[in-house]
Amino acid sequence: MSTVQERQAGSRIDWAGIGWMFLFFWYFSGVTHLMIKLSDSAGFSGLRQSIIMSLIWLAPLLLLPARTRMLGGVLGLILWLASLPAFGYFLVYGQEFSQSVIFILFESNVAEGSEYLAQYFSWWMPLAYLAYAGGAWLLWRRLRPVYLGKQARVLVPATLVLAVLGYPLGKEYVQTDSWGEAVEHLQTRMEPAVPWQLVMGFEKYQQQLSEMQRLLASNAAVAPLRNLQDMEGDKPRTLVLVIGESTNRQRMSLYGYPRQTTPELDTLRDQLDIFDNVVTPRPYTIEALQQVLTFADQQNPEAYLTTPSLLNMMKQAGYKTFWITNQQTLTERNTMLTTFSKQADEQAYLNQNRNQNARQYDGDVLEPFARALADNSPRKLIVVHLLGTHMSYRFRYPQEFERFTTDEGAPKNVTRHQLPTYNSYDNAVLYNDFVVGSLIKTYAETDPNGFLVYLSDHGEAVFDAPAASVLGRNEASPTSPMYTVPFIVWRSPQWRADDPRDLQAARSRPYSSEHFIHTFADLARIRFDELDLSKSLVSQQFEPRPLLIGNPTVPRSMIDFSLIQPRSVVDGKKVAQN
Repeated sequence: MSTVQERQAGSRIDWAGIGWMFLFFWYFSGVTHLMIKLSDSAGFSGLRQSIIMSLIWLAPLLLLPARTRMLGGVLGLILWLASLPAFGYFLVYGQEFSQSVIFILFESNVAEGSEYLAQYFSWWMPLAYLAYAGGAWLLWRRLRPVYLGKQARVLVPATLVLAVLGYPLGKEYVQTDSWGEAVEHLQTRMEPAVPWQLVMGFEKYQQQLSEMQRLLASNAAVAPLRNLQDMEGDKPRTLVLVIGESTNRQRMSLYGYPRQTTPELDTLRDQLDIFDNVVTPRPYTIEALQQVLTFADQQNPEAYLTTPSLLNMMKQAGYKTFWITNQQTLTERNTMLTTFSKQADEQAYLNQNRNQNARQYDGDVLEPFARALADNSPRKLIVVHLLGTHMSYRFRYPQEFERFTTDEGAPKNVTRHQLPTYNSYDNAVLYNDFVVGSLIKTYAETDPNGFLVYLSDHGEAVFDAPAASVLGRNEASPTSPMYTVPFIVWRSPQWRADDPRDLQAARSRPYSSEHFIHTFADLARIRFDELDLSKSLVSQQFEPRPLLIGNPTVPRSMIDFSLIQPRSVVDGKKVAQN
C-alpha cells in the first residue's frame, strides 16, 4: 500500500466501497431468497442467513485490496455458477433448492429429466438467466479497492470470519458440549447461502442416503410374516391409506368443533365410519409412524427395525404398492419416512423444500393419486402422506381457503395476538378437509373394491384448552390436543358386501394408533401368525388397553392418556371431549 493510500485509510473508511463489495457477494445468494420471501413461499430465515453468510467473502478483498477486481471476479464466477441451480429451481417451481432436490435428481433418469425440461421450459427463462448474469457483471464493475490501516487490514477480515462462523460454532458447542452438534448447527446456518447450498446439500444427501440404504438393507433382511393368507383370495381390489399431519380432531367440525372446518367430510358423514376415541402414542411424526406403520409399539419401540412394515405386509399379500408424499423427501428427520416410501413399488415425491416452513399445498397429491388409481394392477395399496396442518399454518392453504379471519367462533380465551395463528390453523384444517374429501370422492368414482383409511400422525396444540397458552407439541408437557387424532374409514359398497361387519360399536373404543397395523390387516382381511386381533380396533376380539403416551426409551416418562383427557358436562353427564 502506498503512503498516500495509508494516509487515506487512516483518515476515513470507504464505506461505499465496502457496501458495493457486500452487495456483489450477497447478490448470488440474496436475489433468489429475496424472490422467495417476496412471493411468500417461505419465511425470512433463508434471506437472513444469506445476508449474514455473504459477509465472509469481504475478508479476502479487504485483506488483499490491490487484487480486488481479480479476486472478486474469480469468487463471483464461482458463486454465480453455484447459484444457478437454486435460481433456476425457483423460476420453475417457486421453491427453495435443497438436498431433497438433489435426491430427486439422482433418482430420476435422463428421460424423466428431459420430460421435466420440456414441460417447464419457457421462452423467458434464457432472458432471466441473462438478466441475472448482467446484474452480477454490473455489480462487479462497481468493485474498487478498500484500503484499511496495516493492523485493520488483518484484524477486520479475521473479525468478520470469527463473527460469522466462529461465534455460532462456539456458542453451540458451549450449549451442547458436542463438536458434532455444533458443526451441524453451523452447516444448517450456512446452507441457505451459495456455494454451501450445493456443498452442504450434497453432503447431507450422501449422509441421509447412506442411512436410508442401511435401513433398507435391514428391512430386506427381516423375515416375512408367517403363514400369511388373504381371505379375499384373488379378487381385484384397491386399498388406500391417507396419513395426515399435525391435525387435532378437536378442531374438526366432523368431531363437534363449532366452526365448520370440515364441510366436505361433514357431507360424507353417512358414508364414513368415524372413530372418536383414537390417540397417537407420540406427538412427533417419525416416532409416531415408526409405530403406526410397523409392529413396534410403546412396549417395543425398536421393533420397527426387526419386524415387517405395513408396506412389507401388503407386498407379501400380492399388492402393488404406491407411496405419494407431500412431506420433505430427504432430510435428517425425514430419512425414516423416505425409507418407508422406498419399500413401495412406486413413489411420487412432491415436496423438495429445505424446511417445512415453506408454502406447499396438499392439493398436489391429487394428480399422482389419480394416476395410481388408474394403474391396471389387480391389487393395489396406495399410501398418501399429507403435509396436513403442519406449521407454519398459513403456508398450508391457498388464499381462497382463508375463511376464518375474525374472532367469530373462536374461544374467548384466545387473545388478539393469538387470533391470527388460531385462525390460520382452522384454515389449514379447512383445506385439509378439502384434500381428504377430494381423495375420498376421487377414489369412490372408480367404483373400487376396497376401503380408504384416514388418520393423522399426531395432533397439535394451538391455544387450545386446557393449556390455552401452548402452541405446538411438547412430549415433556403433554396436553390432549397433541394426541387426539382423526380416524375415519370409507368402505366401498363392494367391500361392504363381502365384509358386512357393523363398526358402529367400535367407533368409541379407546384406541392407540401404535397398534394400527393390526387394524389395517384386519380390515384388509389378511391373516398371519403375528396378527393380534385383540389389538384391532374393528375386531370383535378387541381388548381395551392403557393408552400410553410419552417417550418409551424413558419408561418413567410414560403416562396413560386418561390422566390428561379433558372432560365436560353434556346433558348432566360427564363425557370425554377428545
